[in-house]
This record gives sequence, C-alpha cells and structure tokens, in this order.
Amino acid sequence: MHDHRKLGRELGLFDTDPLIGAGLPYWLPDGAAVRHTLEEYIRAAERGAGYQHVYSPVLGKRELYEISGHWAHYSDDMFPPMDLGGEQVVLRPSLCPHHAVIYRSRSHSYRELPLRMAELGGMYRSELSGVLGGLTRVRAIQLNDAHIFCTLDQVAGEAQAALEMIRQAYRALGITSTRYRLSLPGPGGKYVAAPEKWQRSTALLTDVLDRSGLPYEAAEGEAAFYGPKIDVQVADGAGRESTLSTVQVDFHQPEQFDLHYIGADGAKHRPVMVHRSIIGSVERAVAHLIEQHGGAFPAWLAPTQLVILPISDSELPNAASLARHCARLGLRAEIAGPDRGSLGARIREARLVPYQAVIGAKEAADDHVAVRLRDGRRLDPQPVGDVLAHISALIAAHSTDLWADTIASRES
Repeated sequence: MHDHRKLGRELGLFDTDPLIGAGLPYWLPDGAAVRHTLEEYIRAAERGAGYQHVYSPVLGKRELYEISGHWAHYSDDMFPPMDLGGEQVVLRPSLCPHHAVIYRSRSHSYRELPLRMAELGGMYRSELSGVLGGLTRVRAIQLNDAHIFCTLDQVAGEAQAALEMIRQAYRALGITSTRYRLSLPGPGGKYVAAPEKWQRSTALLTDVLDRSGLPYEAAEGEAAFYGPKIDVQVADGAGRESTLSTVQVDFHQPEQFDLHYIGADGAKHRPVMVHRSIIGSVERAVAHLIEQHGGAFPAWLAPTQLVILPISDSELPNAASLARHCARLGLRAEIAGPDRGSLGARIREARLVPYQAVIGAKEAADDHVAVRLRDGRRLDPQPVGDVLAHISALIAAHSTDLWADTIASRES
C-alpha cells in the first residue's frame, strides 16, 4: 500500500510549508514535470475531440455566484468575499459560472452546437483544516473542466463521448475505476428546487448509462446542487473511494444566465449545459497515480524517462551526446555518472525510471546503448537512434508498455 503523502515527498514531487499554509502544496521540479505532461495530454485529447480552450479569472463578483446558485447552496465551501472598490469579489469555487458568461458574450446559432468549452483552471475551496492532507484535499485546486452547450437531443451523445474520453485517459494512465455511480439528490435544502429539471436530467443520464452497458449504482445525496452526475469512482490502497471523473447534466445554469441560441426556426432556444471532467482535479489525479503506480509512472508520464549510465568517465562524452539527442526528441533524460557510485548502485537508485541506458567502452565505440527496462528486462546493445525511436514511439502513443515483448528478454 502506497501513501502519496509520504511517497510524493520522498520522490521530490511536492511538499508543503506552514508558512504558505495548510492545503496549499507546492510542486517541485519532478512533480511539475508530471503535472505539465498530464495537463498537456488532456489538452491534446480535448483538442482532438473538438473542444475550444479558454482562460478565465479565478475571481468573480459575489453577484456572479448568486446568479449561478453557488452562493445559496455552496457558500459554506467558499472563501469569504473581499471588499474591493465598493464591490465584493470571491475566489471562485468552480469554473462553470465563468464559462456560462463566456458563452453568453456572443450570439450562437444552432449550427455551432454542440459548443465544447474547456479550461484547466484554478478554483478554491474553504476546506476545514482537519480534512486537509497531501494532494487529495486541498484549498487551491487546478481543475480539468469543460462545459458543453448543446441542444436537448445532443446531450446523450455528448455524455457518451465524455465517458469514452474518460476510458481512454484511464487506459493511458494505467488507472482502473472501481465503479460508476449515478449521483442523485437527497433530502434537505442544498439542492435547487426544480423537480421537473431533476427528472429530465436524471432520465438522460440513466439512459446514457443503460445504453453504454456500464454497471452502475445509484446513490442519493451525491448530486451537484444543480443536477445529477455520473461519477467515476477510484479507490486507494486502503480501499477508500473517491470521485476522479464526472459527467453532469445541468438545466439550471442556462436558465439562470439566460443562455440561448438561435434555432433553425429563427427563434431563441435554451441550450443544455453538460459539465464534464476527464481527470477531475490535477492534484487528486496525481495523488492517485502516485499510489496506483508507487512512483513508477507510465513512461510517457515519468518525470525522468531515461537515465544514462556511463560505466566510466571515458564514456561521459557519449552520455552527454545521448542526453542532447534525447532533448531534441523531447525526452526527459539525465546522466548518472560514475561520481554517483558503482553501476549497481546507480541502477538501484534509478529503479523507478522506465529506461536505463548503459554505455560501456564497446557501446561507446559502436554508438550503441544497452537498455535495461524498469521491470527487469535487458535488451541487447542497439544503435542509439533505433532505441530512441522505439522509446519515442511508445511515449507518443501514451502506451503503458515499456517495450515490445518480442524484443526484450526477462533478466534471469
């Protein structure tokens, strides 16, 4: 069982400091490399699926959240307003009100729909000190968020496409979901009082799950205040569940912000807003990945993808040349020279790095490398160009495989 709070610090991925504050972790260079790579993967996947990216401010007037319903239903989780020039501004607890306003800023035809708007943006939650820990419960959150503005008959297809994006991302990340949950409202006043909207949105998500053939469980009291959700659940090593990804249907905010599009009949119509997050918050996603893989990330995500191991100082020029070659290809490589100990010690130190390129006198003379894989397999010496081309192809494909099994033989 891996605890990301302990392992993440040991691996130099992130840390905290009481001077910065509880629930406000900072990212160290290796952790920043993982985070940046993950964010770029998501952005590329979204671009490929027809999303348009935007940026929006992390502050908003209190009135914005009064209109969206957050102030009435979610203010306990928000930071107090700040008085600025006679106005009250708030650190946002979510991105959806900003995206609704961005949609409203331009007129839209039915021909433009579905309009898919995405952002990796900051938001803030006023979490109590007692529940804060590591990367899973924090006060400053970087959210992979998107909102799809579409017609009613497009909702099911967009929700299904979002679920497929989640499955593809989990495959690339080596993540296994524990279950799908249909999150429904429960008793109490924390939900928008609009029974007909709840019935319509619940029916839509139920149909999506039934048509997809995914097993799911309904859970009351887990919905967003404005609508039901499909939550994709994951579990840590102790079996504790959390929500990583979500798809939501929202009839509430389009009405609150008076959103519309011009239909084929020339009249105004109200769009539906589908909220979806592929990996949820970057912090929680990385926490889960640390625990899932024990720091041995998929090669495309690893902070160091290849460690270069010259056997003696004589091979250092070859090691430097190989490092430059890696940099040109966009591979994250570092040299672990003889000054860091024996070859065996350096191999053990780099046990979490996917690829170890050993260069001895013979390899240096032939411009070859002998590659050791993280799982213990060894490859016969091969030309540098061939090895890097193979690694680059696997990384570009976001594969969880280290090498083709027909090429490598397991170390005895």
